[in-house]
Amino acid sequence: MTTTLETLVSRLVALAVEEEGSSARRLPPERELGDALGMSRGALREHLAVLERLGFLHRTQGRGTYIDAPGDDFVRSYFTIARELGYLTDSQFAESRVLLEEAVAEAAAARATAIDVAHLRELVDQMVAATRSGDHEAAFEADVAFHRSLQSMVDNPVLRLIHEGLSHVLRETIRVRRLDAVAVETLDADGVLRTDSVHYPIVDALEAGDAEAARAAMREHFRNWQSLPIAAHR
Repeated sequence: MTTTLETLVSRLVALAVEEEGSSARRLPPERELGDALGMSRGALREHLAVLERLGFLHRTQGRGTYIDAPGDDFVRSYFTIARELGYLTDSQFAESRVLLEEAVAEAAAARATAIDVAHLRELVDQMVAATRSGDHEAAFEADVAFHRSLQSMVDNPVLRLIHEGLSHVLRETIRVRRLDAVAVETLDADGVLRTDSVHYPIVDALEAGDAEAARAAMREHFRNWQSLPIAAHR
């Protein structure tokens, strides 16, 4: 069905009508569409339903069916289900995340603005403050926001989809691993955990526009993360 679906999409694009004053592309009514494609209504509906589940179509009551840009739901579901079925493993997801984050940090160094850098530094400050106060959920959310903000600076929809899929499937693992880090790490002289402060060199490299340093700082961040012993409660 994949090849048929891909062929169908190119024909749908040719038949879609761009609505005046917007970038929305509306498909003809099902009967008209089926005639143009030479497909039965049942076969057409089956294919359109697949495209809708993948996020490439959306239906608006009273207006019609529109070609749409996909959201993150499909890749999130794909990764989650593949993990549950044992086709993809946590170690593969974790390795992919490291490789992706290093590449993103490198690319972001050439694009980060002063506002971006200030926002990232504020998120690290929030991490540090939240951990100090014992609000580990807030520290975790600031950590997640840090990496998502980096991704938004690069603004590549392919990388964004992969990043969101990996972040979704690894979210609970990352949260628990951060709690483990808090349990086994010792504070430095300023009362800060290395797990938090290791983000600052990434921000510094971005501020300097140094792509190589940004990649190296991200690598060090994950090296520190991976070297931490597992907490006793695990």
